[in-house]
Amino acid sequence: MAPRGKQKPAKSAASIKEVVRPQVPNWPPLTPLIPAEHLALETLCPGQILLVRNLFTSNLCKAYVSFLSALPLNTTPGNPKRGEAVRVNDRFQIEDTVFARMLWEQSGLQYLVESFEDPTIFGGKVLGLNPNIRVYRYRPGHFFDPHYDESNRLQFGEEKVPAKTTWTLLIYLTTCEGGETAFYPTVRKRGEKTPDPIMVEPEAGMGLLHKHGEDCMLHAGREVTSGEKWVLRSDLVVER
Repeated sequence: MAPRGKQKPAKSAASIKEVVRPQVPNWPPLTPLIPAEHLALETLCPGQILLVRNLFTSNLCKAYVSFLSALPLNTTPGNPKRGEAVRVNDRFQIEDTVFARMLWEQSGLQYLVESFEDPTIFGGKVLGLNPNIRVYRYRPGHFFDPHYDESNRLQFGEEKVPAKTTWTLLIYLTTCEGGETAFYPTVRKRGEKTPDPIMVEPEAGMGLLHKHGEDCMLHAGREVTSGEKWVLRSDLVVER
């Protein structure tokens, strides 16, 4: 059952910093890919949750999992700072404008977002993806308690355009048991029955976009029970 009401948001532990700055990885090429015109953004919850299946092919997912397994992942502490949600997983984080641009332009995301039937839902002119790239690995027993993703301000690109993030991007690289991303709709009227959570099961190659910031829906990463859940994370960036 989801926590009642929209309480003071638990932060997504994005403030956790690496002790040692890792080197920028030599990311594998984004190939093979399905042509962008053969992909589609599927609305799971209007204005809140979008899916794109087969954003990464199965062979590309396997290549990336093999590559990411060699990165220096750190286990997120099980005792978060005050106000942060409990989160237990392995993670890697890097600022990489080149990879963010490659992912945006080559994967089909740019085509899908710019041609979406209602581009106003993204909160402004979309400039690309956040260069803050995160890699998550959830092993059996790992989870992420209910939380809200915050919007972050940044200076985007070589021209340092004032910008902000508006939607979270997750790309699932594996399929596992458990590990669902659960969204908890808000009760809109007093006495109204609490809506069932919206469940997104990890599906290798699927992209998930969900709105964050002030209008972020409470959500959680449920415990993985078997296998591993590998995720690539970035954000949509818009002008501000």
